Amino acid sequence: SGLRGRVSRGRELPLRLQQSPAPLAQSRIRRASMPEVVSSCKGPKEAYEAFADKGAELSRKSNSKIFQQSVYAGVYVGFGGMLSLVVAGGIASSSKDNPTLQSFVFAALFPVNLLIILLTGGVLFTGASATVPAAVYEKKAHWSSIPKVVALSWVGNLFGAVIFALLVHYCDMNTGATAEFAKTIAYNKCSKDFIKTFIKGIGCNWLVCMAVFLCGQAQDMAGKMV
Repeated sequence: SGLRGRVSRGRELPLRLQQSPAPLAQSRIRRASMPEVVSSCKGPKEAYEAFADKGAELSRKSNSKIFQQSVYAGVYVGFGGMLSLVVAGGIASSSKDNPTLQSFVFAALFPVNLLIILLTGGVLFTGASATVPAAVYEKKAHWSSIPKVVALSWVGNLFGAVIFALLVHYCDMNTGATAEFAKTIAYNKCSKDFIKTFIKGIGCNWLVCMAVFLCGQAQDMAGKMV
């Protein structure tokens, strides 16, 4: 009986050794079959690094490419501005008792130009004034890139916006309520004190740079649009 017991235990031992890896293998299979969790939004650190990398990439481009991308970005600003003027100007009579409604509609539609610029690779002065200094701060670009990119983007944006304005005027699109609303906006901006307007411009550019940062943080189209 003792010999039989030792034989049976000897037979059972290899059987246990053969069966023991099975749960481990099954757990590995389950882990391998589980879908990988992918975040649709970068963290602040990763978003900032991408922000600086974008500025470094822009700094390495030639002057002609920066100017070209800035020109069509200026045209896209005109598209967004015209859309806002047409729609918001058309509800002037409806917003007499509530002028905030007209301002809200204009503010909600105007950022369409920024979305188009960011998704097509345009160079906007407001965004370049943040991405390039970030690249310089992170030692990914030389300091001389700041005045170069800022100057080229500003001139290119202005050139593209002027071209779009001339086309709008030639096509008789800036008429009626749209023209009246455009005159009101221009008068309000040009009649203010210079220092106050300058400070408001800093705040506006701050928000635009935040929009550029958040757009780079989002990883899908819906996130970039929001």
